[in-house]
Amino acid sequence: MKTLREVNVGETVKVVRLHGEGAVKRRIMDMGITRGVEVYVRKLAPLGDPIEVNVRDYELSLRKADAEMIEVE
Repeated sequence: MKTLREVNVGETVKVVRLHGEGAVKRRIMDMGITRGVEVYVRKLAPLGDPIEVNVRDYELSLRKADAEMIEVE
């Protein structure tokens, strides 16, 4: 199992599954990250948090904790 947190800058991956419960999972889905969508990792902040990604033609910043809940392939 590989998570979005483990993806290198410049890689494009596909979301397989979202982990987490209730409001946290719902918030991630509301940002457009759902099963089957492609996510491109644009850059990583100097201290590693947050991660900047492109999803559904817009830019999004995610905390490491949120990226850890997104399983990708």
